[in-house]
Amino acid sequence: MLELPEALVLAGQINERARGRRVVRAEAGGTPHRFAFFQGEPAWYPRLLEGRRLEEAQAYGGRVELRLEDSRLDLSDGVNLRWLAPGARRPDRRQLLLELDDGAALVASVQMYGALLAFPAGAIDDNFYYRVAREKPSPLSGDFDESYFGGLWAQARPGLSAKAFLAAEQRIPGLGNGCLQDVLFRAGVHPKRRLETLRETERTRLFHSVKNTLREMADQGGRDTEKDLMGQSGGYQTYLSAKTWRGACPFCGGAIIRQAYLGGNVYFCIRCQPLEG
Repeated sequence: MLELPEALVLAGQINERARGRRVVRAEAGGTPHRFAFFQGEPAWYPRLLEGRRLEEAQAYGGRVELRLEDSRLDLSDGVNLRWLAPGARRPDRRQLLLELDDGAALVASVQMYGALLAFPAGAIDDNFYYRVAREKPSPLSGDFDESYFGGLWAQARPGLSAKAFLAAEQRIPGLGNGCLQDVLFRAGVHPKRRLETLRETERTRLFHSVKNTLREMADQGGRDTEKDLMGQSGGYQTYLSAKTWRGACPFCGGAIIRQAYLGGNVYFCIRCQPLEG
């Protein structure tokens, strides 16, 4: 699923390949999908997008937004976005297609769920998820400092688990269940560990892991479990993920455990991430 590092990578790649190009044809809802969500009717998308020049792609949290003159196209975390070269075959199954004036195209598909929202600029500023992703500071920015992190901590319930604190309620937009695994592993914090049991030194370690892990993921082209605009896997090699959990812990050689927890799987090392402090 698209999270902050991948959103940054995709936005940069779109700007490299498509900034300044004009949309000559737009198609939305080509393949019906129960959990592909649109803003209004997909049939409206051509009038919103066609003829508009792509001014810039930007990443907000785990979202990618295309700024097309007076219109916007906002893609959420469940959307797979690909660039197609001029003359390349367009996939039959797709939820969104933008044909560009140089013959290339951007195509988006949804596997599990995802939002593909086209709207006039400013029209959905009151949408909670959209607004929060734009307003809250990125963990990669200077505004997301230890004081800000401490404020989030102070507002959270003491009995909240580490996973719930980091990856729920849009506290840190763009940090989801995927990136969470390595953030907690590198901090030595169990995903089910309650905030009230963490010492100040552990909280500090967790803060730095959020900053440093997400930065490494972004700088290395996203995680190796996700694909970029060209369909290539990211260069960041995950410590804990569906790709690695059957092996031994890379730090201590102990067992890696996979468990279902809070709407998704968590992975952890029973030695490096003890449940009790």
